[in-house]
Amino acid sequence: MRSVFFTFLLMLIFGSIIAQPLRVAVAGVSHGHAAFILGRPDKGDIQIVGIYEPDTAVARLRARQYHLPERLFYTDLGKMLDAVKPTAVLAFGSIKAHREVVEAAAPRHIHIMVEKPLATTVADAEYMESLARKNKVQLLTDYETSWYPSVAKTFQLLEDSSYAGKIRKVTVNDGHQGPKEIGCGPEFLNWLTDPVLNGGGALMDFGCYGANLMTALMKNRLPVSVTAVARHFKPQVYPKVEDDATILVDYGDVQCTIQASWNWSFSRKDMEIYGDKGYLIAADKNTLVQRNNERTPAVTRRITATDIPVYEDPFRYLIDVLNGKVNMPAYGLYAPANNVIVVKILAAARESVRTGKAVKF
Repeated sequence: MRSVFFTFLLMLIFGSIIAQPLRVAVAGVSHGHAAFILGRPDKGDIQIVGIYEPDTAVARLRARQYHLPERLFYTDLGKMLDAVKPTAVLAFGSIKAHREVVEAAAPRHIHIMVEKPLATTVADAEYMESLARKNKVQLLTDYETSWYPSVAKTFQLLEDSSYAGKIRKVTVNDGHQGPKEIGCGPEFLNWLTDPVLNGGGALMDFGCYGANLMTALMKNRLPVSVTAVARHFKPQVYPKVEDDATILVDYGDVQCTIQASWNWSFSRKDMEIYGDKGYLIAADKNTLVQRNNERTPAVTRRITATDIPVYEDPFRYLIDVLNGKVNMPAYGLYAPANNVIVVKILAAARESVRTGKAVKF
């Protein structure tokens, strides 16, 4: 008995006990971003134990694409969760389906990560947040820009050194040539271009990035008003939803312009922050342009994860949240409180488009 104890003690000391992989289920695989998890290299830290996909044709497609065994697939979400008992579930279906996932997972005390945005309506977002809180489970929303070293460095410079001074203007540009134009599959386009299943078009798909980043910058402060315009530049391609939107989020002393489009000449995710002392421009994932001196020209820096602590893998972030290594602040990019506000901003933008008037908070 004593030898067993000493063996165990030595294993602890030398770190030979390997943490068990996080058991995750995937709820829906019609989203193009399902590749993030299905195509993720096996790092030994995650085990996919079940996949829910009600469309059997889509399930077969993903099984072929990622060489997945048929035994992993289920057509009933509740039955899958009961059968495989995951620690967390990852939602890669329509945005409207996020509520269904939270309704199924939270009462079973299963943590949830959804793809951006959190929900299509404020009612759904608030309900999902309350259900997660009631059942003491984590509810995360994943955005690609949350992984960017340039974004993390920008936030650090603003927070730690007030590099740009008092923020006055923010511009966030997101989008690409259009989901059909870049080759998104029909299983993705079917709901991405649906005003109910996605909540809108480019306004929802790419407007959410700017709302998320700005809400974090403002530490969950609600705006004074939201004004938006939307355009159908390609009605023959996207007859049901807007393919371009400009959203002005006004905080009284700060304003943010969000330009979301399926009409850019190329893919882009960039952010410009202007203060009374200088500016910071996160031009892409690894490029930061900064200036805060009249006599000194702008400096362009390459920023990587060696320069600033940042999780470039959202699933690694999820693991560390669940094991207590990370405590999400309420205004954090993944946090539910932030993302409920995001949905409020997007809903206000839709209403402004509908009425042609500013929507006051």
